[in-house]
Amino acid sequence: MSQITPYDPPLDPLEILHEDRDIVVVNKPAGLLSVPGRGAHLADCLLTRLQSAFPDALLVHRLDRDTSGIIVFALTPHAQRNLSMQFEKRSTKKTYVARLEGLLAPKTGTVDLPLIVDWPNRPLQKVCQETGKPALTDWRVLRQGDGETRVRLSPKTGRSHQLRVHMLALGHVILGDPLYAKGRALEHPRLMLHSEELRIKHPENGKGLSFRSKADF
Repeated sequence: MSQITPYDPPLDPLEILHEDRDIVVVNKPAGLLSVPGRGAHLADCLLTRLQSAFPDALLVHRLDRDTSGIIVFALTPHAQRNLSMQFEKRSTKKTYVARLEGLLAPKTGTVDLPLIVDWPNRPLQKVCQETGKPALTDWRVLRQGDGETRVRLSPKTGRSHQLRVHMLALGHVILGDPLYAKGRALEHPRLMLHSEELRIKHPENGKGLSFRSKADF
């Protein structure tokens, strides 16, 4: 079993980016679970906090505990079904920003490597050509310097830890990753991965919506 850092969620107030009768969009802080984990010590999460203000809030998708940024919740069963189908059909567009160890080259590219849980070391994931599920990530270098690279990442699939493992497979682990980074790459206050933009269609009227949140790193 991989060693997991103790759960000490931040106490930041909820940052609501958008709300209407059908959806609520939140800027999730790093270090907070999207949904409850197993055990009372993992009960505090974004969903339960949100439900204290929006009792009807329903889960649509998740962000890793250590990832910050944009996440959308439904406020009606219909909105939940509609949004879940958008994610399933990959008609949503998600964009992340990350800081990587080392200098990534070339400036743009695609990682096409299938992923599956690394059972002896769960919750870690790993690349496996035989049993892994398809996973696709586009990257674009934003800037480089001081031995690191800032990238924009666009996942085309939504596998667990996809961006983290895909960058690791390229030889450029995301800085501050408590599960995959080692040595100096681990010496950061948080995982340097942020959900920067989410594009969806409104579940009631089909209107295209875009939500953005700038990373704090």
